Amino acid sequence: MTQDTPQPAQAAPRNGWMEDLSAASVSQPVPDALKTMKMDRVFWSHFSPNLGPGGWVTGALLVSMGLDFRAGVATVLLGNLIGALPVALAAAIGPPTGLTQMEASRRALGQLGVRPPALLNWIYCVGWDAVNNVPAATALLTLLLAMGLHTPFWLALAALAGVQMVASIYGHHMVQALQKYLGGLLLVVFSLMGGVFALRGQAPLATHHAVSPGTFLLAVGILVSFNLSWASYSSDYTRYLPATSNPVKVVLLALAGLLCSAIPFQILGLICAGSVADPSPTAVIASLQQAMGPLGGVALAAIALSSITGNSFNDNTASYSLISAGLHIPRVAAAVLTALLGYGLAVAGAGRYATLYTDYLLVTLYWIAPWIGIVLADWYLGDRTVHPVPPGWTRGATLFVVITVLTIGLFSTSSLYTGPVAAWLGGADIGYYVGFFTAFAGYALSRPRRASS
Repeated sequence: MTQDTPQPAQAAPRNGWMEDLSAASVSQPVPDALKTMKMDRVFWSHFSPNLGPGGWVTGALLVSMGLDFRAGVATVLLGNLIGALPVALAAAIGPPTGLTQMEASRRALGQLGVRPPALLNWIYCVGWDAVNNVPAATALLTLLLAMGLHTPFWLALAALAGVQMVASIYGHHMVQALQKYLGGLLLVVFSLMGGVFALRGQAPLATHHAVSPGTFLLAVGILVSFNLSWASYSSDYTRYLPATSNPVKVVLLALAGLLCSAIPFQILGLICAGSVADPSPTAVIASLQQAMGPLGGVALAAIALSSITGNSFNDNTASYSLISAGLHIPRVAAAVLTALLGYGLAVAGAGRYATLYTDYLLVTLYWIAPWIGIVLADWYLGDRTVHPVPPGWTRGATLFVVITVLTIGLFSTSSLYTGPVAAWLGGADIGYYVGFFTAFAGYALSRPRRASS
């Protein structure tokens, strides 16, 4: 081994719940002695973060874009499958490497080249931390108000953000437990809510009308992004599996978790679109509360709690990414900084968060497609063993930067900016596909040939 080869971290957890607090717990592989994670956690860690109003909002959004029910179901099925496959394939990288998703990509990008995507991922996580917490805090405020408690928004938000921050300080083991046990509880409650809401939905299921190719492609792109955005998280939550874990089983469990959470909730959003004033989290929350009648408080509590599964996951990965970006601080400091910034953004933009953040975050998603294309090409076209990490900036890193800039410049579609190719296609969003396949093919043709270990 060279000195650039990752060495196993030596520090053991302080107890059964807390992950090692040092930066080494991120930058170095999980020691074999600590790789005791149960296989079922792969499903829960890819299932539970999608629980929440986001699925309903996305389904309702498809109707507001002009899709009928049949076209909407087609986009839900196609978009989620396309978006989930790269995430599930990335999950299989965790067990043999013992590394987070960002750290595992060093073999393709180099120790220096991994810093730009790691920094982008940290920014991305912080932004979504803020976006996810606003509807959750709104639901908590409404619940407390129904109980006669008048609470300021910043305090309700602080309560949720504080729980999420503590979970991310504890790290991987606590986050995984929340995904399984709190996620299981939320699954039961949201299933009940979905059944009630579907029975009262007003979507014209039998009505069909023509949908333009541009609208269909844009809708599929939105659904692709819903799951593809988890690609930079995936092996963060499989790296504690034994190195000998069956990769096919890992991929299938991850895929099942993503699809079983996203598809049903988005189809319910389609069914219920007629009962929603507009495709926004606030409108969906109000509709859910009204539809549940006497159980409206249960709906509000579930929405508030869903932010804990999603954002503890989010904050934990963000703390990993900040360290991978080159800031070698203790993991606990990275977790606290991430949670505080997400809280500040949510408070500052609470009244206009959709317009302030959503377009920006969708544009930043363009970096994930070429990055994961390079990561998967390096892993699945290589010998899938741990190699010495290139010490600097690789051709893969250059390819990542060039393709990211070009796809944003040419293909992005948002209210902030629409690229010339997207405008020519009538607003159709194909940037994710172009970025992924161009990066995958480019890396496959130019990747270094490594000698077998």
